[in-house]
Amino acid sequence: MSDLVASIRERYLMTLAAIASAAKKAGREPESVKLVVVTKSQPVEIVRAAIEAGAKILGENYAEEGVMKLQSLREFSAVEWHMIGHVQSRKAQLVAANFNLMHSLDSLKLAKRLDRFSGEAGRQLPVLLEFNVGGEESKGGWPAWDEAHWGGLLGDVAEMLALPHLTVRGLMTMPPLGSTADFSRPFFQRLRRLQEFLSRQFPQADFSELSMGTSSDFEAAVEEGATFVRVGTAIVGARNYQ
Repeated sequence: MSDLVASIRERYLMTLAAIASAAKKAGREPESVKLVVVTKSQPVEIVRAAIEAGAKILGENYAEEGVMKLQSLREFSAVEWHMIGHVQSRKAQLVAANFNLMHSLDSLKLAKRLDRFSGEAGRQLPVLLEFNVGGEESKGGWPAWDEAHWGGLLGDVAEMLALPHLTVRGLMTMPPLGSTADFSRPFFQRLRRLQEFLSRQFPQADFSELSMGTSSDFEAAVEEGATFVRVGTAIVGARNYQ
């Protein structure tokens, strides 16, 4: 095992242990939380090392970059590739044809394009609906910071549940960036309440997945019900933006 793989594996196992500890603290089974190793802006050799270190789910933010990597690493057929970043409408076809799960579905327009391209590819695309629970203009997703206005979300959600080639699996959020994990906690709690609200409104639907929590706050996210946490820097190091 190379030094790079060994160092990533050490941090990967430490992250899994922290997830397990947070889950047990909340009375949950550790296996109920899935770790997405975020590899955006990382070179292929780092991504390969992460897979060899044990990563089973990789998260990418940019469609073309992610497709390039998954095509370069096709020998690792058991690895899942998740799209976790904002997707422009013109990149919908790439996502529909290549990714195992999309965390960041943030508009009805994009949903309809993904549905069409998934149908053309003969695929069913699992998706999570992204909600903005913090009110930041820079963050994507349906506006959900004011719980009194959640009823206004139901029309779009109903239309997406009816799309034949998308399978809604749950919700995702990116809370405002804070200095502590506890700063993020109220936003995670709000997404959990939104999950419960939508489950009551659409009892036939599946909103069981919650994608929330990153390197700085994933333990709080697990305590508040996350089923996916998205951890990059704490496992593979700082991103290379060159």
